[in-house]
Amino acid sequence: MSTESGWVPPSTSLYTDHYELTMLQAALRSGAAHRRSVFEAFARRLPDGRRYGVVAGTGRVLEGIQNFTFPAAQLDFLARTNVVDSPTIDWLADFKFSGDIYGYAEGEAYFPYSPILIVEASFAEACVLETFILSALNHDSAIASAASRMTSAAGARPCIEMGSRRTQEESAVAAARAAVIAGFTSTSNLEAGFRYGIKTVGTAAHSFTLLHDSERAAFEAQLASLGKGTTLLVDTYDVENAVRTAVELAGPELGGVRLDSGDLVTQAQWVRKLLDDLGNHNTHITVTSDLDEFAIAALASAPVDSYGVGTELVTGSGAPTASMVYKLVSREDDNGNPVPVAKAAKNKVSVGGRKYALRRLNERGTATAEIIGIGHRPKDDGNDRPLIEQFMKNGELLPGWTGAEGVERAAERHHKSMAELPGTIRRLQRGEAVIPTEFEEFEEES
Repeated sequence: MSTESGWVPPSTSLYTDHYELTMLQAALRSGAAHRRSVFEAFARRLPDGRRYGVVAGTGRVLEGIQNFTFPAAQLDFLARTNVVDSPTIDWLADFKFSGDIYGYAEGEAYFPYSPILIVEASFAEACVLETFILSALNHDSAIASAASRMTSAAGARPCIEMGSRRTQEESAVAAARAAVIAGFTSTSNLEAGFRYGIKTVGTAAHSFTLLHDSERAAFEAQLASLGKGTTLLVDTYDVENAVRTAVELAGPELGGVRLDSGDLVTQAQWVRKLLDDLGNHNTHITVTSDLDEFAIAALASAPVDSYGVGTELVTGSGAPTASMVYKLVSREDDNGNPVPVAKAAKNKVSVGGRKYALRRLNERGTATAEIIGIGHRPKDDGNDRPLIEQFMKNGELLPGWTGAEGVERAAERHHKSMAELPGTIRRLQRGEAVIPTEFEEFEEES
């Protein structure tokens, strides 16, 4: 499989834990591996104080499952290190996922116990996917949830993702993708642009200014190369002198200036006044420097045009994981009948049975509850929005959920989902989930 960009994803089969394959081996030996099973990814709670979460990573999961195969080199490694026995190696050699996958659309808000991803397949097929699924969903949903809070605080002002240098290289690509799903307008990461069609931006760092004999020479070089519409970094030395030099060289056509240090609120105010006094009413101000949602909110009254966000975004702004789990909730018995199953350990309770999910809306179209029930067929009172979509059928990927198209679709879903939730989602203070999760009684399918 390759994406429309031409990027060819690597095999994902060893992005997993040792015990996934030892469970597979034991299940093959017991004869239970073939049982049709339902696994569900969900979070028992939101990160402490958060009012909602945002689903992200589903498209990456689907792309990865398409490439979840065991080439000869991987099989040789498993055999050489005695991870599993020969019959299991033989089974893995022919592995290709053939089940069904459902779940919440990327960009959708989620709440405690929301069935974010549902995998229906044999136990063997569903089991080996666990670690890869959770790795992608936990990371990307944490980033998207943080990004959503940041874009909410930013309002109409665009946010730029620029955290690649603060995380692992593959995580940087995933973080850029998740940020754009949650409302960021662009990224500095070129690989994310290549794979997912995301707009990439960037101009110059402090090192470029320091390379030249003077700030003026650096600005002249950048303007000559990138044009007057570029953004000049003006706080390498003295901000006022830099702004005056920038305007002298580029005139009123100067695209923007970037502030990366100091008291950004105060600095933005007097830089804006200086630009206006010099006739540069259309020159934008971009601020960077360890921004998070709280810093962005504090800048709301400042004359800032855009925000560049790095470290806090790619680390989840205090919540680096969504803490999702992947649990077996139903499996067939020897007669082919579905049997709900659930873990009942203290503080880790889950609910058995294949789920459906609805977003209950009031007469104004505002969400009032997350409704979760058992079975395939939702009970609809006429004002509920179904949340479960199908992504794969019999191992085949359904169109529209991956690549650049998937990111665009997810960003649109996020925008609509946020508009549907109560206005309290915009509060950054710690609080409970903005809508409760309610379980409905079991309903047999007709």
